[in-house]
Amino acid sequence: MLNGVSLWQMINRGGLTMYILLFFSVFSLTIILERVVYYRRRSRVKRLDFMSQIRSELRKGEIKKALEFCKDNDTPFSSVVFSGLNLHGHDEVVISNTMEREITIETNKLERHTSIVGTIGSTSVYVGLFGTVLGIMRAFKDISATGSGGINVVINGISEALVCTAAGLAVAVPAVIAYNYFVKKIDSFVADMELCASETLDLISAKKK
Repeated sequence: MLNGVSLWQMINRGGLTMYILLFFSVFSLTIILERVVYYRRRSRVKRLDFMSQIRSELRKGEIKKALEFCKDNDTPFSSVVFSGLNLHGHDEVVISNTMEREITIETNKLERHTSIVGTIGSTSVYVGLFGTVLGIMRAFKDISATGSGGINVVINGISEALVCTAAGLAVAVPAVIAYNYFVKKIDSFVADMELCASETLDLISAKKK
């Protein structure tokens, strides 16, 4: 509350800008929650433990068990390893290219909707400032129209207009933090996929010799 004004009243006074920021906030939080759950679900298995099991199965010549193990683990690098092992016996260039394509596919899945959060984080502040400018212009216009008022009227009008800037910051900060987290998490996933692809290719090459 601000001077006895409720949050809902402040949103109404902020006009269209506040409703846009409210939409941005809900949309951004929805994507953030969905991505966090998605990343956690797909990172339950550690790369080192996964590849240790794959090496064990390949040493025993159990390609089918290794493929089944890949299917049982819903991680980006398990999909990459599966695509490589599934072509066991083919040319190494073909296997390598297949795993590279799978890395690209999995990376696209990991990046899904994250750019929206980044865009909201980078633009919400400016939307809030735009709303503040409109609010200040409206406050001075009202004073000019009535021909009366004083410093208190001006301060009240400006304080209401500044709510848009505060709302823009409130939307932008969590979005920027979440986007940076997403970028770091995706980089970690990509590194794991590339390491697994490289090791899988080495294991396949060693088995041929």
